Amino acid sequence: MPTGFGNAMGARMTERTDLPFYNGQPVEIGGRGWLIVLAATAIAFAALIALPLPDFPLNFIPAILFVGLPLGALALVAGPHWTALFHRYGIKQFGQSLGFGVLTMAISGAAGFLLNLIAPMTANPSVAALTTLGLTDLLQFFARTFIQLIGEELTTILPLLAVLWLCVSRFGMSKRTGIIIAVIVSTLWFSALHLQTYNWNILQCLGIIGTARIVLTLSFLVTRNLWVSAGAHIINDWSEFLGAYGLSHLPVGT
Repeated sequence: MPTGFGNAMGARMTERTDLPFYNGQPVEIGGRGWLIVLAATAIAFAALIALPLPDFPLNFIPAILFVGLPLGALALVAGPHWTALFHRYGIKQFGQSLGFGVLTMAISGAAGFLLNLIAPMTANPSVAALTTLGLTDLLQFFARTFIQLIGEELTTILPLLAVLWLCVSRFGMSKRTGIIIAVIVSTLWFSALHLQTYNWNILQCLGIIGTARIVLTLSFLVTRNLWVSAGAHIINDWSEFLGAYGLSHLPVGT
C-alpha cells in the first residue's frame, strides 16, 4: 500500500473514532467559533425556560429552539462537519443506549437512595404534572420531551468539547487531562441548569443529577455518537415518566 494512501486512511479513521472539534478534526473551530456556539446554547436554554407557551403546538417551539439554535451555531462555524456529533444509529447503537440508560437509572437511583437518608429530595414537577394528563396530552408530552432531551445532550456535550479544545489547543494539556476537566465542568453546568427545577437543592442536583450526567457523558465519550447518549437520556427519563404515570393510574381497591 502506498504510504500516502495509508496515511490518508489513518487520518480518516482518526476523524471517525476520535472526539470531534477539539484538535482541528474534522475542522478547526477557534475561540470565536466556540463563543458563538456557547452563546447559542445559553440562549436556547433561556428560551426553553422563559417562553410561556403552554398550549399545543406552540409549546413545541421552545424545545425546537433548544435543539435548533446550538446546531445552527455549530453549522455556522463548522459548516457541513457539524454532523460529526452524530453517527449511524442501528440495533447495536440502540443496545448501547439501553445499556447506558439502565446504568444511569441504577447509579442515580443508588445516589438518590443514599442522599435521601441525609436530607429530603425534591420531586420532579414534570413527573407530578403528567400523572393528570389524558392520552393525547401524554403523547404530546413525550414527543416534546423527546426533542428537549436531545437538546439537553447538546447543551452538555458542546460545552464539554469547547472546554476540551481550550485545555488541549490553548493550554497544551494532554487529551486525558482535558477530558477530565471537561467532564467536571460540563457536569457542573448540567447540574446547575436543573437547580430551578429541583427548588435549588444543590445536594440533589450535584449528587443525583450530576451522577446521572456523568454516566450519560460516558456514553458519548465511549461511542462518539450523540444519538447514543441522547437515546440513553431518553430511556432514563421516559422510564421515570412512564413509571410515575403507570403507578398513578393503578386501580385502587375499594
